Parts: sequence; structure tokens; C-alpha cells
Amino acid sequence: MAFSWIDLVVVIAYVIAITAFGARFRKGQRTLHDYFLGGNRLPWWAITLSIVCAETSILTIISTPGIAYHSNLGFLQLVFGYLVARVVVSLLFIPRYFAGELYTAYQLIERRFGHGLRLFTAGLFLLTRALAEGVRVFAISVVIAIIFRTGVVASLIIIFVLTLVYTLEGGLTAVIWTDVIQLTIYITGTIVALFVALHHIPGGWGEVVRVAQAAGGKFTVFNFHFNWSQPYLFWTGLIGGMFLNTASHGTDQLIVQQLLAAKSRRQSQGALLASGVVVLLQFALFLVVGVVLYAFYLRFPPTVPFSRPDQIYPTFVITSLPVGLCGLLTAAILAAGMANLSAALNSLASSSVMDFYKPFARPQADDRHYLRVSRLMTLIWGAVIITIALAAQYLQRSAMELALTVASIPYGSMLGIFLLGVLTRRANSRGALVGALCALATLGYVIHYTTIAWTWYVAIGTVVTFTVGFFVSLTTGDYHGQ
Repeated sequence: MAFSWIDLVVVIAYVIAITAFGARFRKGQRTLHDYFLGGNRLPWWAITLSIVCAETSILTIISTPGIAYHSNLGFLQLVFGYLVARVVVSLLFIPRYFAGELYTAYQLIERRFGHGLRLFTAGLFLLTRALAEGVRVFAISVVIAIIFRTGVVASLIIIFVLTLVYTLEGGLTAVIWTDVIQLTIYITGTIVALFVALHHIPGGWGEVVRVAQAAGGKFTVFNFHFNWSQPYLFWTGLIGGMFLNTASHGTDQLIVQQLLAAKSRRQSQGALLASGVVVLLQFALFLVVGVVLYAFYLRFPPTVPFSRPDQIYPTFVITSLPVGLCGLLTAAILAAGMANLSAALNSLASSSVMDFYKPFARPQADDRHYLRVSRLMTLIWGAVIITIALAAQYLQRSAMELALTVASIPYGSMLGIFLLGVLTRRANSRGALVGALCALATLGYVIHYTTIAWTWYVAIGTVVTFTVGFFVSLTTGDYHGQ
């Protein structure tokens, strides 16, 4: 079954409608507080769903099934670490973020260590988020290229222009409410796709179980062996996933900005903890889809072998779902990618303006000026991300694993600095900076000269940053942090 003109109409109509829906929030964007924090008027449950969208985005939809297709459900061991991390962030970081009027995570670092460390951590965020988001945008172009048979460049231009429309206009409020709609639709559509695949497989679920067992236990979740080189083992996932998610949800402006948008500290904590349950169910769903598609394509081999694991699920959606449903699910996948790009652009703009431009370039300007600059920064970061996405097409790894690997390298330094700030008063800015640089150097060695899995990168970076930073601080003896 090919992608029909009806599906094409559904995709175009949906994308235009969601763009228009997001753009309508412009009328409520009068101040920076409105634009970057939604005026603290957003309900906790909407923030919960938006956090899940921001965390998983299109990479979950198209990459996670490919992981299970080629292996098993062991990726869930990493997600269990995510759940532990949310408890840590809720208890350790969120109370401090709500202790004052903050727009970015890095203002907290300035209070503790001064301007220098704020700029360093904000700079790490800008670099990391741009690189990781570039890979995510490339993942969106994979879907568009399969649908419209266009080149990657044309696909990226389509994504960029449509996403910019409501990001520029609606700010964080548009980001969160479009996330709510898109997550609901793509989860519902994926469940329907799962049942369609099972319906086509002779023997249904029983046959999937038989095939999975014959393939070496594709429903296996836990593996208690220990090997530094394997990313999806129990202790690797639990410890590595905890450090990775503590960094991403406690120090990355993409998530912190949404947590700061809650009405209160308690609602922010509730939104984060609830998102853990949703994200666990979502990862489980897409991994099961991958196992089912393994059984499906074993029975009905693709006409052209898959060159990337990211192609497996989009190909099934386009070639096997009924007319109309195919278009709706495809549109939801694309829109989810657009929503994540929108959140990234908004967080990059907020950090650029609040951490760099406002304190150093125009500290006394009014909000109208800062809003204009924020929209300009959104355009600039969009161009940067597209450039990175064009380069990502030449890489052959799973897009999700690549994005997580890119993010993991500086996350350790960032988390180490934050932990030095909140866990001890004996650390100073010089020690924290030296520790962070040592962590980056250590990870450079680990990546090039060892086979240690990427899931350990954040843990290694955090331990090095905290340990070196603490002892360097002791030798200088300058404890000005409060």
C-alpha cells in the first residue's frame, strides 16, 4: 500500500492546523515572563506531557522500535534509571529553582559561583542542545524524505519554516499545548499501528511470542551481567540512566524551562514525577512495536533492505496502515518532531537572551526590546540547527543513540558543577571550572581510547568534575558561595 493522496491531504491539513493553533498564542506574549515561562499559568498535567515530548520526541517514535527490532527490550533498563533521576531532581534541584525568580537553570549557578561559571554552563548547554537537536531534526527529515521522496535539504526547509511560525509567535505556551495534542495523537496512532501489524501476522500475538523466543529472547528486559562496553545492561542502565536523566532534567534548560513554568514548586515536582510514569509506558510501547515489526518483516520482507534502524517504523506506517490513518499518524510523527524543535529553539533563545545578551549587552532595556531579540535569536539558532542536521545525514548510527551520546559528553561537567553548588559550601568557582575541564578531557580519552559505552559518560564526567572540583577548591580555600 503506497502513501495515497488522501494521506497527503491529511498530513498537509494537520501540519497547517497545528501550526495555526500554536501561532494563536501570540496575543498572550507581552513580557519575557509570558514568552519564556508561560506566565506560570500552565497546568501541571500539560507540563507533564510536554516534558515527555521534549525528552523523547520523534527519536522515540522512529528509533526505539529499531533498537528492539535488532536486539530486545533491554533499553528499558536505562529508563528505570530515568525514574530514579526524577526523584533526585525533584528533591535536590526544583526547590532551589523555585527559591527565586529564575528564567534559566544557569542563573542558579551564578548565585553560587558567579558570572564565569554561569556563562560556562550556559555555553555548554547551547553547544550541546544545538548538536543534539540537529540530529533530531535529521530524524524528522528521514520521515519526510520517505513520504514525499524529497531530498534532505528540502525536507529540512519545510520543517524549519513551519516550526518557526508558531515558535516565534507563541513562545513556551504554544510549545506546551501543541505538545499535549501531538503526544495524544501519536500514542493513540501507535497503538492502532500495533494492532494493525498484529492483524496482518498469521497467528497474531502468539506468533510474535514464538518468533521472539526463537530469535534469542527479544522480550528480554533484564541482563544482570556487567560489561563496561555494553550500554543496555541492568547496572549500566540504572546508574548511567540516573546520571544522564539527572543532568538532562536538572541542568538542561530545555527541561528546566518547562519545570519553571509550573504554578508552584509542588506542581513542578508533580509534573516531573508523573512524566516518569508516562515515559516508561511510552518506551515500553515503542519497544514492543519493534519486536512485533521484527515478526512482521520476517513474514513479509521489505522490498528494499533497511539501511538504517530509523527507517523501519516509518516504512511500516507508510506502506501498511489503512488510508487516512497512515496520513494522520505520519502527520503526528512529523508534528511531534516540530514540537521538540520548537521547545529547543525557545530554550536556546531564552538562555542566549537571559544568560548572555541581557546581562552584558543591554541590561536596562524594556521587555519589548528583549522580545524582539528573542525572536531574532530563535531564527539564528534555527539556522545553526539545520546546518548540523545536514551534517548528521552522513552518520550511520541510530539517531536516538547519537543524540544521547552527543548530549552525554558535556552533561557530566554540567551536573558536576550543579552538585558542587548544592551539596557543598566548600566548593568555589575555580575548583568547579577545573573539575569540569578535567571531566571533558577525561571523556575525550574515554571515547577515543576505550570501549566504555556511552551510557557511562555522564556518570564518569560527573564524578571527575565533583571530585577534582572539590579538592581544587580545598587547596585554594576561597569559599564565597552561599
